Amino acid sequence: MDITDSRTVLAIIYGGQSAEHDVSCVTAAHVLRAADPTKYRTVPIAIARDGSWHAPTLAELPEGGVRPDTIPARLETSGVATTPSIITSLSTTQPIVVMPLLHGPLGEDGTVQGLIELLDLPYVGSGVLASAVAMDKGVSKSLFQQAGIPQVRHITLREDQVSAESLSDLVLTLGLPIFVKPANMGSSVGVSKAHTLDELIAAITLAATYDQWIVCEEAVVGREIEVAVIGNRTPRASVAGEITPGNEFYDYDDKYVTDAATLNIPAQLTEEQSQEIRALAIRAYETLHCEGMARVDFFFEEGGRGFLCNEINTIPGFTPISMYPKLWEASGLRYADLIDELIEHALERHARRKRTTSH
Repeated sequence: MDITDSRTVLAIIYGGQSAEHDVSCVTAAHVLRAADPTKYRTVPIAIARDGSWHAPTLAELPEGGVRPDTIPARLETSGVATTPSIITSLSTTQPIVVMPLLHGPLGEDGTVQGLIELLDLPYVGSGVLASAVAMDKGVSKSLFQQAGIPQVRHITLREDQVSAESLSDLVLTLGLPIFVKPANMGSSVGVSKAHTLDELIAAITLAATYDQWIVCEEAVVGREIEVAVIGNRTPRASVAGEITPGNEFYDYDDKYVTDAATLNIPAQLTEEQSQEIRALAIRAYETLHCEGMARVDFFFEEGGRGFLCNEINTIPGFTPISMYPKLWEASGLRYADLIDELIEHALERHARRKRTTSH
């Protein structure tokens, strides 16, 4: 390595052990394509499905950086496994920022964030607490309720609490159809819409294969509106965007496979409605102590309860058809500038935490 190289080392962690492994690989490829090679020396760090860490040698671009199309879409395992200490061995003279692009458990839920904290390195996105509570839909909904943030009616069950009685209570309380979700999962993995009692049992069985905690929600007839948020102590919200699902609901295939969903940016809202949902997004963001970035998802029940907060994603997708970068682009923040700002927030938070924890 050239010792005169003054670029920031951008270590991008991707892959992981969750069901969203493939999505993470696509996200990483997109970020590698967009990161400015004159500012950053990008270093990909792959976590295979078996949990082993690797430093893949990817083909380089003539102008610097790596060829994103050389990232395999799935990493079972490859070569000799390394350890997470690979992060600390990247450079001793250049600043390092870690960008975890891991979706779902063991990546987006505070686990990897805690590891990076122990390594005392700046990283993009929310800290350990916010990552953990945002990942757990049951816990985040409890915090939203305490903060007075409007949301759909829901019941959270542990898998061993499911019984004929609890199923009856679900139907009586929420009605049918019911959305059933694993509490700790994203990208609509393991999510089902149950129209009958038999479908409800099947949906809970499916969700329980991903997590022991299961969130059941009333089905809302409403528009799906999303807002991107960025920042630390003074977060700001993007314009709102609306999703029209290609399937019965915005599922995994809609998001990453078929591209059948329609994204309308900005959403057709009045100025008053736009201000309201952006303010709600920031309230939700701050309620969970998020920093760096997040996408806040809402239902809009027109003529009824209005905007209902659904969930927060602290590592939203960065694929070409993902809402987070599209929302910021529509708000005047180009993709490369978005990456720059996220890195600035990572450095600011790390410096602030060093001031408050140093002795």
